[in-house]
Amino acid sequence: MEHLLIIGCGAVGRRVAALALEQGVSVCTFNRGEAPVPGARHFSGTLDDPASLRALPTRGAGVIYLAPPPGGGIEDTRARNFCASIAAGEEPEKIVYISTSAVYGDCGGDLVTEATEPNPQTSRGKRRLHAERLFSAWGRERGVAVVILRVTAIYALDRLPVSQLTSGQPVLREEEAHPSNRIHADDLSRICLAALNRGNNGDIFNVSDGSSSSMTSYFNAAADCLGLPRPVQVTMEEARRVMTPLMVSYFSESRVVDNRKMLDELGIELLYPDLHAGLKQ
Repeated sequence: MEHLLIIGCGAVGRRVAALALEQGVSVCTFNRGEAPVPGARHFSGTLDDPASLRALPTRGAGVIYLAPPPGGGIEDTRARNFCASIAAGEEPEKIVYISTSAVYGDCGGDLVTEATEPNPQTSRGKRRLHAERLFSAWGRERGVAVVILRVTAIYALDRLPVSQLTSGQPVLREEEAHPSNRIHADDLSRICLAALNRGNNGDIFNVSDGSSSSMTSYFNAAADCLGLPRPVQVTMEEARRVMTPLMVSYFSESRVVDNRKMLDELGIELLYPDLHAGLKQ
């Protein structure tokens, strides 16, 4: 690939860019702000404005698409704008799309693999599944390889739920809490590059550390790590009254995400195979 192009270069994108630069890869980044990574060529714009996408260096690039969809509806108009902005002859070599395990919906705590049929019940899950299908269809039409990563909740020192903990937001009672899944941002950045280098067209990979625990356990562990009081626990009945609909959806959906395909086919050895290891770091 001629170079790496990171679309939506936030906290994870900066990690990906830094790793790629260390490996001698030429890196271009795109977001609405200033250049986040020394050594990378930066393009500023917004995926909501197609005109700001026309100068992006897509030809022959390996693209890692990290940008979130817009906040409403069930379609990802930003992903559509990005694909529509690429003229004939300017196609990238491969796109790695960062999706979410929310496309599986509520599985009642059952194990989900890449063969599990997507069944999103939330708008955020539906938007991500729309983007997956959009990128896949566009890739088939334009002869571009597309790899999809279905990523679980991301955590790191700079991604802990500080505002939720310091503002006194409650969590669900541990007795009612369900399994949830996580991945450390440092591991995710390595997985993104592995998917770009080793993933084949049409591949889908679940991205998780393989160690499931409840969101309540996660918030408690984060509070302990930060030296903050643990959050108040409420029943689901109370949660529906006092939590935002988004937080209720996080606590309501339950699944255990199988990461064996990711480990085996991408050759990943996780730096942080569980929450304890990540928070200890």
